[in-house]
Amino acid sequence: MDEVVANAEREASLKTLGHVSYLLHAIVAVSALLPGAQASIGLLLIAFIIDVVKRGDAVGSWQESHFRWRIRSVIFAGLAYLLTIPLWLLFLVPGWIAWTLISIWFLYRIVRGWSALNSNRALPA
Repeated sequence: MDEVVANAEREASLKTLGHVSYLLHAIVAVSALLPGAQASIGLLLIAFIIDVVKRGDAVGSWQESHFRWRIRSVIFAGLAYLLTIPLWLLFLVPGWIAWTLISIWFLYRIVRGWSALNSNRALPA
């Protein structure tokens, strides 16, 4: 019985962390799409660090996929932003278009993941 309670508490704690992480990701992604509303990259780093540090706690649970999803989302978006910096430096409009598309993709990943978390569903690998 104690093990069942401990697992339930662990799942609830991980789900709360997931909500906090998705919220921080969402704030950054939405602000990236709204002119003049840039959120700090610090929020994204806080969420990323939480995910990396707490990832091990989710091993073997359905929530493990959410940690992987969020970590990969940040890494892939970060790489895409870095790779498209030359577009900003050389051509302003293509850079803006590229970063807008990356931000939309990132926001899609957040919405899809957060929706699955709310439904207690794992995400694909």
